[in-house]
Amino acid sequence: MSFKTVKDFASASFVEKKSEFIGSVMPVKTNEEAVAFINKIKSENRKARHNVYAYILRDSNITRYSDDGEPQGTGGMPVLEVLQKEGLYDVCVVVTRYFGGILLGTGGLTRAYSRGCKTALDAAKIMEMHLAKTVSVRVSYSLYGKISSLIPSFEAKVLSNDFSDDVNIKLMVKSENVDDLTEKITDESFGIAKIEVSDEYYGDFA
Repeated sequence: MSFKTVKDFASASFVEKKSEFIGSVMPVKTNEEAVAFINKIKSENRKARHNVYAYILRDSNITRYSDDGEPQGTGGMPVLEVLQKEGLYDVCVVVTRYFGGILLGTGGLTRAYSRGCKTALDAAKIMEMHLAKTVSVRVSYSLYGKISSLIPSFEAKVLSNDFSDDVNIKLMVKSENVDDLTEKITDESFGIAKIEVSDEYYGDFA
Protein backbone atom coordinates (compact mmCIF):
# COMPACT_ATOMS: atom_id res chain seq x y z
CA MET A 1 0.00 0.00 0.00
CA SER A 2 1.23 3.49 -0.82
CA PHE A 3 -0.08 7.00 -0.40
CA LYS A 4 0.87 10.55 -1.32
CA THR A 5 1.49 13.48 0.99
CA VAL A 6 3.49 16.73 1.05
CA LYS A 7 7.02 16.98 2.36
CA ASP A 8 6.75 20.29 4.20
CA PHE A 9 4.99 23.64 4.39
CA ALA A 10 4.28 25.53 1.17
CA SER A 11 2.23 28.57 0.26
CA ALA A 12 1.10 30.41 -2.88
CA SER A 13 -1.37 33.20 -3.65
CA PHE A 14 -3.34 34.87 -6.42
CA VAL A 15 -5.82 37.73 -6.79
CA GLU A 16 -9.35 37.26 -8.13
CA LYS A 17 -11.47 40.42 -8.59
CA LYS A 18 -9.45 42.28 -5.96
CA SER A 19 -9.75 39.48 -3.37
CA GLU A 20 -6.42 37.88 -2.45
CA PHE A 21 -6.47 34.13 -1.90
CA ILE A 22 -3.52 32.55 -0.08
CA GLY A 23 -3.24 28.77 -0.09
CA SER A 24 -1.14 27.20 2.67
CA VAL A 25 -0.41 23.48 2.95
CA MET A 26 1.23 21.47 5.73
CA PRO A 27 1.87 17.77 6.39
CA VAL A 28 -0.02 16.65 9.51
CA LYS A 29 -0.47 13.24 11.11
CA THR A 30 -2.97 13.94 13.90
CA ASN A 31 -6.11 15.96 14.44
CA GLU A 32 -4.18 18.07 16.96
CA GLU A 33 -1.48 18.92 14.42
CA ALA A 34 -4.10 19.92 11.86
CA VAL A 35 -5.97 22.17 14.31
CA ALA A 36 -2.69 23.76 15.44
CA PHE A 37 -1.77 24.56 11.83
CA ILE A 38 -5.21 26.04 11.11
CA ASN A 39 -5.01 28.21 14.23
CA LYS A 40 -1.49 29.33 13.28
CA ILE A 41 -2.64 30.48 9.83
CA LYS A 42 -5.64 32.23 11.36
CA SER A 43 -3.40 33.97 13.87
CA GLU A 44 -1.07 35.15 11.11
CA ASN A 45 -4.03 36.45 9.07
CA ARG A 46 -6.26 38.07 11.67
CA LYS A 47 -7.41 40.74 9.23
CA ALA A 48 -8.52 38.21 6.62
CA ARG A 49 -12.26 37.77 6.06
CA HIS A 50 -12.11 33.96 5.81
CA ASN A 51 -9.72 31.07 6.51
CA VAL A 52 -11.29 28.10 4.78
CA TYR A 53 -9.68 24.71 5.44
CA ALA A 54 -9.77 20.98 4.80
CA TYR A 55 -7.62 18.08 5.96
CA ILE A 56 -7.40 14.32 5.56
CA LEU A 57 -5.69 11.96 8.04
CA ARG A 58 -4.80 8.44 6.92
CA ASP A 59 -4.41 6.45 10.17
CA SER A 60 -7.47 7.80 12.00
CA ASN A 61 -9.52 8.07 8.79
CA ILE A 62 -10.51 11.64 9.68
CA THR A 63 -11.76 14.12 7.09
CA ARG A 64 -12.64 17.68 8.15
CA TYR A 65 -13.46 20.90 6.34
CA SER A 66 -14.92 24.34 7.06
CA ASP A 67 -16.35 27.16 4.94
CA ASP A 68 -15.45 29.63 7.74
CA GLY A 69 -18.31 31.98 7.00
CA GLU A 70 -18.46 31.59 3.23
CA PRO A 71 -21.76 30.30 1.72
CA GLN A 72 -22.20 26.62 2.50
CA GLY A 73 -20.35 24.33 0.11
CA THR A 74 -18.30 27.06 -1.59
CA GLY A 75 -15.10 26.82 0.45
CA GLY A 76 -14.17 23.77 2.51
CA MET A 77 -15.72 21.17 0.23
CA PRO A 78 -13.96 22.43 -2.93
CA VAL A 79 -10.64 22.37 -1.04
CA LEU A 80 -11.32 18.85 0.22
CA GLU A 81 -12.27 17.67 -3.26
CA VAL A 82 -8.93 18.87 -4.64
CA LEU A 83 -7.08 16.93 -1.91
CA GLN A 84 -9.12 13.82 -2.70
CA LYS A 85 -8.62 14.20 -6.46
CA GLU A 86 -4.85 14.46 -5.92
CA GLY A 87 -4.96 11.36 -3.70
CA LEU A 88 -3.31 13.09 -0.75
CA TYR A 89 -3.35 12.03 2.90
CA ASP A 90 -1.90 13.39 6.15
CA VAL A 91 -2.22 16.90 4.77
CA CYS A 92 -4.00 20.11 5.77
CA VAL A 93 -4.74 23.08 3.50
CA VAL A 94 -5.95 26.51 4.60
CA VAL A 95 -7.07 29.00 1.95
CA THR A 96 -7.11 32.53 3.34
CA ARG A 97 -9.22 35.21 1.67
CA TYR A 98 -8.68 38.94 2.00
CA PHE A 99 -11.95 40.35 0.67
CA GLY A 100 -11.52 42.93 -2.09
CA GLY A 101 -15.04 44.33 -2.09
CA ILE A 102 -16.36 42.49 -5.15
CA LEU A 103 -18.69 39.51 -4.68
CA LEU A 104 -17.68 36.41 -6.63
CA GLY A 105 -20.93 34.45 -6.42
CA THR A 106 -21.12 30.80 -5.39
CA GLY A 107 -19.55 29.50 -8.60
CA GLY A 108 -16.75 32.03 -8.44
CA LEU A 109 -16.02 31.20 -4.80
CA THR A 110 -15.95 27.47 -5.50
CA ARG A 111 -13.47 27.96 -8.35
CA ALA A 112 -11.34 30.38 -6.31
CA TYR A 113 -11.02 28.09 -3.29
CA SER A 114 -10.27 25.11 -5.51
CA ARG A 115 -7.58 27.15 -7.22
CA GLY A 116 -6.23 28.32 -3.86
CA CYS A 117 -5.75 24.72 -2.79
CA LYS A 118 -4.24 23.65 -6.11
CA THR A 119 -1.74 26.53 -6.20
CA ALA A 120 -0.54 25.60 -2.70
CA LEU A 121 -0.11 21.97 -3.75
CA ASP A 122 1.73 23.02 -6.91
CA ALA A 123 4.17 24.93 -4.69
CA ALA A 124 4.71 21.90 -2.44
CA LYS A 125 6.88 18.84 -2.91
CA ILE A 126 4.62 15.80 -3.27
CA MET A 127 5.98 12.55 -1.84
CA GLU A 128 4.77 9.05 -2.60
CA MET A 129 5.11 7.00 0.56
CA HIS A 130 5.62 3.23 0.38
CA LEU A 131 5.81 0.56 3.06
CA ALA A 132 9.54 0.03 3.53
CA LYS A 133 12.27 -1.42 5.71
CA THR A 134 15.84 -0.34 6.31
CA VAL A 135 18.34 -2.99 5.23
CA SER A 136 21.84 -2.61 6.68
CA VAL A 137 24.55 -4.56 4.87
CA ARG A 138 28.14 -5.05 6.06
CA VAL A 139 30.57 -6.34 3.45
CA SER A 140 34.27 -6.32 2.66
CA TYR A 141 35.67 -3.74 0.25
CA SER A 142 36.20 -6.49 -2.32
CA LEU A 143 32.45 -7.19 -2.43
CA TYR A 144 31.28 -3.58 -2.30
CA GLY A 145 31.12 -3.09 -6.08
CA LYS A 146 29.20 -6.31 -6.65
CA ILE A 147 26.65 -5.55 -3.93
CA SER A 148 26.25 -1.92 -5.04
CA SER A 149 25.42 -3.05 -8.57
CA LEU A 150 22.40 -4.96 -7.25
CA ILE A 151 20.72 -1.94 -5.66
CA PRO A 152 19.03 -0.35 -8.72
CA SER A 153 17.34 -3.61 -9.70
CA PHE A 154 15.47 -3.72 -6.40
CA GLU A 155 14.37 -0.04 -6.33
CA ALA A 156 16.37 0.49 -3.15
CA LYS A 157 17.37 3.94 -1.94
CA VAL A 158 20.86 4.38 -0.49
CA LEU A 159 20.63 6.13 2.87
CA SER A 160 24.33 6.04 3.72
CA ASN A 161 27.68 4.39 3.01
CA ASP A 162 30.12 4.08 5.88
CA PHE A 163 33.66 3.18 4.85
CA SER A 164 35.56 1.88 7.88
CA ASP A 165 37.17 -1.53 8.38
CA ASP A 166 34.40 -2.92 6.21
CA VAL A 167 31.75 -1.13 4.18
CA ASN A 168 28.42 -0.56 5.89
CA ILE A 169 25.61 0.15 3.40
CA LYS A 170 22.25 1.35 4.69
CA LEU A 171 19.36 1.03 2.26
CA MET A 172 15.66 1.87 2.30
CA VAL A 173 13.85 -0.91 0.46
CA LYS A 174 10.18 -1.33 -0.44
CA SER A 175 8.82 -4.08 1.79
CA GLU A 176 7.83 -6.32 -1.11
CA ASN A 177 11.45 -6.32 -2.37
CA VAL A 178 13.26 -6.94 0.93
CA ASP A 179 13.30 -10.75 0.86
CA ASP A 180 14.45 -10.94 -2.76
CA LEU A 181 17.21 -8.37 -2.17
CA THR A 182 18.58 -9.96 0.98
CA GLU A 183 18.55 -13.38 -0.69
CA LYS A 184 20.44 -11.99 -3.68
CA ILE A 185 23.01 -10.26 -1.46
CA THR A 186 23.52 -13.49 0.47
CA ASP A 187 24.04 -15.42 -2.77
CA GLU A 188 26.39 -12.86 -4.33
CA SER A 189 28.50 -12.62 -1.16
CA PHE A 190 28.55 -16.40 -0.62
CA GLY A 191 26.87 -15.89 2.75
CA ILE A 192 29.59 -13.56 4.03
CA ALA A 193 27.56 -10.32 4.06
CA LYS A 194 26.04 -9.41 7.42
CA ILE A 195 22.47 -8.21 6.96
CA GLU A 196 20.12 -6.53 9.40
CA VAL A 197 16.50 -5.59 8.59
CA SER A 198 14.48 -3.00 10.49
CA ASP A 199 10.79 -2.93 11.35
CA GLU A 200 8.38 -1.70 8.70
CA TYR A 201 7.59 2.00 8.18
CA TYR A 202 6.48 4.37 5.43
CA GLY A 203 9.28 5.93 3.39
CA ASP A 204 9.66 8.34 0.47
CA PHE A 205 11.55 6.97 -2.54
CA ALA A 206 11.58 10.16 -4.63
